Amino acid sequence: MAAPTAARSEAPPASPFSLNEDQLAIRDTAREFAAERIAPHAVQWDQDKHFPVDVLREAGELGIGGVYIDERFGGSGLSRFDSALIFEALATGCPTIAAYISIHNMVAWMIDAYGDDEQRQRWLPSLCSMERLGSYCLTEPEAGSDAGALQTRAVRDGDHYIVNGVKQFISGAGSSGVYVVMVRTGQSGAKGISTLVIDGESEGISFGPDEHKMGWNAQPTRQVVFSDVRVPVADRLGEEGIGFKIAMAGLDGGRLSIGACSLGGAQTALDKSLGYVRERTAFGVHIGEFQALQFKLADMATELEAARMLLWRAASALDAKTPEATRLCAMAKRMATDNGFAVANEALQIHGGYGYLAEYGLEKIVRDLRVHQILEGTNEIMRLIISRGLLEQQS
Repeated sequence: MAAPTAARSEAPPASPFSLNEDQLAIRDTAREFAAERIAPHAVQWDQDKHFPVDVLREAGELGIGGVYIDERFGGSGLSRFDSALIFEALATGCPTIAAYISIHNMVAWMIDAYGDDEQRQRWLPSLCSMERLGSYCLTEPEAGSDAGALQTRAVRDGDHYIVNGVKQFISGAGSSGVYVVMVRTGQSGAKGISTLVIDGESEGISFGPDEHKMGWNAQPTRQVVFSDVRVPVADRLGEEGIGFKIAMAGLDGGRLSIGACSLGGAQTALDKSLGYVRERTAFGVHIGEFQALQFKLADMATELEAARMLLWRAASALDAKTPEATRLCAMAKRMATDNGFAVANEALQIHGGYGYLAEYGLEKIVRDLRVHQILEGTNEIMRLIISRGLLEQQS
């Protein structure tokens, strides 16, 4: 997935509104993979609740398992901007699969960003190849938006922690080999949270049943239960007490990725609609000749393009580590997931009764995109982050 070094150095820098040759190649590679290996099976995977681990490993062979991970440890060494292009492209095939790959990448990034070289060497190569899958464990049954209230506890016992607690809504749970887990090692509140990397084969880990969900059926979502799980202190990322910081840093990038997945799914819905209105006739003409539908299509395309530009702006800010990056990531996530769902829902309406049928794939996109407005921080929480950032800027 990484562009050749020589080509990368010779390519002109991208303007804020266009892509250079390397970025186009990266996007097109991901889109071709989505069209060939994901899209033809997406509806069936949804209906069968099938998690296509073999296809994920094929994605790993392309470098998609460690998009922005250090090349020394098997990653592709790309930017957050590049990753936004990749996840949008993958989501044109299936938002569910693209979203899981984005979460897997977030897990790998946390180890790359906060781990030492021994931890990176031990965990990252198999994550980047997707030989082992990763899950991010923050949410609990009684701690969702208020992540600082989490109760899963890790008690020090010599060179190990003893971990007890339950994590809720964990993507990939039961199939993953690596769990990055936020645990309480100290006082109540955010300052008492640390981050552990836990091997999925550790004794004492069990899983709840696969949740029955509205969408995202092609990836498992389960509770992860820790019962006296012994975790080496050496598997802690960073110092004790910085786990909340690690979790929030991961979510900045995660919000961009889930926003990109919304754009990809919605773009497919729009493309399906453009094809449909050219073919469907009513009252003796193709329905694409009706001005009311033309206006709808124009608005759908405009809303997607506006969200895409904001997402690119936020990704560039995160790459540059600018002070407003967190606020911009929240803005982009809110806009991309709201607009993406609205566009998909409008596409279903344009298709009428056919849009409601599973075989057309539209109702699946609508179901898949709805949860994007909730996860990685609800869009109400995004508004809090944005407004607090604005107020702090003025103080």
